[in-house]
Amino acid sequence: MFPSGKSDPEEDAARSQIRGMLERAVDDLPEPFRIVFIMRDVEECSIEETAASLDLRPQTVKTRLFRARKLLREALDQELSAALKDAFPFLGRRCLRVTEAVLAELTPLKIPTPPR
Repeated sequence: MFPSGKSDPEEDAARSQIRGMLERAVDDLPEPFRIVFIMRDVEECSIEETAASLDLRPQTVKTRLFRARKLLREALDQELSAALKDAFPFLGRRCLRVTEAVLAELTPLKIPTPPR
């Protein structure tokens, strides 16, 4: 929010897109992992509360939460990587050309090697 109390439409749109991306990733989790993730990280239940509610051992809750978070990171990484490639299409040939041009400019410079 801006000091004037008005929100920025671009920030609102970005926040909405991120929220949608995260919701899809959570929805795609296998059910046992999704339930534990929601109880622990969304509802903020303790390990003991989650274990008792789901009739699981506390260690099982910890393992499922760890795996759920790992799956979420992987899913979000894939989706964001694809989005970044679309957002920055200059990577590849153009990037190589720019790198080669910079190196060509630097090559004539004689930079002394420090004595050993």
